[in-house]
Amino acid sequence: MIAGKSFEEVMQRFREITFHETFDMIVAIANGGIIPAAIINQRLNIEIQLLKINLRDQYQKPKYETPKLISPVDFEYKGKSILLVEDRIKTGATVQYAIDLLQDARQIKTFAVNGKADYSLYDESCFKFPWII
Repeated sequence: MIAGKSFEEVMQRFREITFHETFDMIVAIANGGIIPAAIINQRLNIEIQLLKINLRDQYQKPKYETPKLISPVDFEYKGKSILLVEDRIKTGATVQYAIDLLQDARQIKTFAVNGKADYSLYDESCFKFPWII
């Protein structure tokens, strides 16, 4: 059994993190990045968009060999500074795919609740999100 973090523990990390840039928009990788992006947006209060990419199923098993865009990018990102938000970064394949899709942005910084990113709350091999039921 994976020991989970309490919602309050994770929220405390969200409150304490310091962003060193100013962002024009938050882009959440759906579905996992939606909740973390919404929490961050409570602080930053900027435009938020969804990038619908699918690699894993509900059991965290890869569905495809590489990430797939499942809905067109339907927002303007060229020349903008983006905070790209994901819940978990394991291999980095999904985030790298998103960065490649958004390559015309002025700047992209990554955020993960768990994993290796420009900004992350945790980097643990086993991590259970308190909002997953």
